[in-house]
Amino acid sequence: MIDVRDLSENPEKYRASQRARGAEPSVVDSIIAADAARKSSISSFESLRAEQKAFGKKVAAAKGEEKLALLAEVKELAAAVKAASTAADDAGAAQDALVRALPNLVSDGVPEGGEDDFITVKTVGTPREFPDFSPRDHLEIGELIGAIDMERGAKVSGSRFYFLKGVGARLEMALLQLAMDQAIEAGFIPMITPTLVRPETMAGTGFDVKHDAEIYRLAEDDLYLVGTSEVALAGYHADEIINVDEPVRYAGWSSCYRREAGASGKDTRGIIRVHQFNKVEMFVYTTVEKAAEEHLRLLAWEEEMLAKVELPYRVIDTAAGDLGNSAARKFDCEAWVPTQDAYRELTSTSNCTTYQARRLNIRERVAADDGGKGGTRAVATLNGTLATTRWIVAILEHHQNADGSVNVPVALQKYLGGMEVFPVL
Repeated sequence: MIDVRDLSENPEKYRASQRARGAEPSVVDSIIAADAARKSSISSFESLRAEQKAFGKKVAAAKGEEKLALLAEVKELAAAVKAASTAADDAGAAQDALVRALPNLVSDGVPEGGEDDFITVKTVGTPREFPDFSPRDHLEIGELIGAIDMERGAKVSGSRFYFLKGVGARLEMALLQLAMDQAIEAGFIPMITPTLVRPETMAGTGFDVKHDAEIYRLAEDDLYLVGTSEVALAGYHADEIINVDEPVRYAGWSSCYRREAGASGKDTRGIIRVHQFNKVEMFVYTTVEKAAEEHLRLLAWEEEMLAKVELPYRVIDTAAGDLGNSAARKFDCEAWVPTQDAYRELTSTSNCTTYQARRLNIRERVAADDGGKGGTRAVATLNGTLATTRWIVAILEHHQNADGSVNVPVALQKYLGGMEVFPVL
């Protein structure tokens, strides 16, 4: 949620942000108008309420017929106060709905446009060439080494579900443990997070629970399955005042669920786009002033993981129109997938500035001018993927051999009992 005062004082930067996202800038003026209506309604209510209190004293002092006449006026005034209170509540709700629907303010320097308008920040490593044999895709390799079973996944749960088995299951556990070990070494607190959350937690993180077709909802319990542990970690300190003199860093390990409602016909083969996967997610609370610097740290940690599994990749600065509602800026790391002849996203890291913290009421204490205890302000939140199931796609394809076996990246071998090659069964 954005700062309405800042929007009212600097409306053009919010209009520019909306235009950069390809969204409607006039919503900014609607919010300003709604805020004015809210303030006017509150003022009317407070004025009538003060008149009501003063009138009450007048009634108490009156006698006889005068008092009876005043009591009749009291009823009319009480009705007016009640109507003004309702109007103020309605105006506040109308403004809140507009503000909650407004995406975060895009950071300076973010490219304008949509999905294809990103800027490539850098490219690391060289996509592997296969001069001696035609590369197999990850599913064919996964079946040859006994790692992936899509057919039985579909039999048990439907399309876009799968089983990881044998070395496939071991590879995922090794990958996630490598990510968690790296996070702990960097000072992150490890967390196993809930995968079901309340609607206020989901909405507080920036997801539109009423209209987002990607979210699974358990209607009977009014709970939502998370698409990332970011949601639970963002809600962890809701309605709290926390100390962020030093960044507070959590690494969440969880299963994640996405309906992929808008992915009809896309990536139907294999485990690139599935309904359930596992992930280690970094989540940070910090000050507004330190958020941009922390964002670069998260990106560096993601790149460190990609180097450990020996994958070529590129880093892109995501265009404004491809940002989620909560992100002010997002960097993606995309690894090369040989059989698709393309880079595919493996990680993303977002700076959400104070957007989530305002919605979830997460604050820090600030010092007063005299150095004493001051008021509070919203903290900044950031998130970043450190490893997820999709990485298996790039690892199997990039490290494959002519016979279908797969060389195990050195950094993963200690988590696999020293195994250096996944053999064909």
